Amino acid sequence: MRSRRLLVESLRERAAMAESAAALRAEHTAHEAREALAREMHDVLGHRLSLLSVHAGALAFHRDAPAEETARAAEVVRENAHRALQDLREVIGVLRAPVGELPLPGITDVGELLEETRRTGTAVVLHDGPGVTTGEHPVPETAGRTAYRLVQEALTNARTYAPGAPVTVTVTGGAGDGLVVEVANPAPARPARADRPAAGQGLRGLAERATLVGGRLDHGPTPDGGWRTGMRLPWPS
Repeated sequence: MRSRRLLVESLRERAAMAESAAALRAEHTAHEAREALAREMHDVLGHRLSLLSVHAGALAFHRDAPAEETARAAEVVRENAHRALQDLREVIGVLRAPVGELPLPGITDVGELLEETRRTGTAVVLHDGPGVTTGEHPVPETAGRTAYRLVQEALTNARTYAPGAPVTVTVTGGAGDGLVVEVANPAPARPARADRPAAGQGLRGLAERATLVGGRLDHGPTPDGGWRTGMRLPWPS
């Protein structure tokens, strides 16, 4: 009877411990999901809203601009406000869609991203020796998506903290050697707005993304007073 009682108590303790462990795992999973969603929200909406800010600021500053320029800037604001809503729906859809069902941008979407940036008046030059952004040499899907987010965040930061400065995007590497993506800009042509948001959150998110796929992020000022953001990602042979 005593042995049976001890066995029952032991089983009850094990059941309680298993329940606590399951609750901790569920909480950890929910926390990771929230962090992933926060990164996507920051990357996607930060890019769109920075475009809106640039053109809305131009409309406010150049009140005597020709009607054609004003209409063009207003159209960009309208278009990106619409796209921001679409992006928001897609990001929130991650919470509802089964894994792998929702299409996410990859390295081959960088060309469209750069073209969109050029339409806002920012000069962007792409150096892609391996032809990665054209899909000529496919890279792992996760690495390609991480590289896309790097370019997106770096362009957003350049518009925010170095307005008017040209941006250079460089892609190097190969299968077996790793994928290296670098985005750099010289010193800004004009001072950044005083009400610009505090820096750091986007770079922390990029560092987390790089670590998750086995890569690394480095960034910092350049000798000419500009800024450089680079990322090295694994690219198996």
